[in-house]
Amino acid sequence: MKSTPKKPGTPTRTSAPGNRPVQPAGRSAAQRAANGQATQDFVRGVIAEMKRVTWPTRDEWIAATILTVALVVGVGVFTYLVDLAFGWIFTLLTGGAR
Repeated sequence: MKSTPKKPGTPTRTSAPGNRPVQPAGRSAAQRAANGQATQDFVRGVIAEMKRVTWPTRDEWIAATILTVALVVGVGVFTYLVDLAFGWIFTLLTGGAR
């Protein structure tokens, strides 16, 4: 980014307000076409990979979801019980002062 000589550090305008920014010099139509082709190749590659994925069956998906929910509830209950235990220990150590 360039700065003006009168106020160092303030950027100069590269285009008029409301217009599109000026394209950097040296970027040709061939480079833009190559970038477009690279993007298309990437998307085609993603689609091809997604077709190779082994997706879970409905029963596997349901079982994994139930297991996840059960583990979250279990960890929550465990955390609650540990918090109660530490609260009780803290109360014993401080003589009930808060």
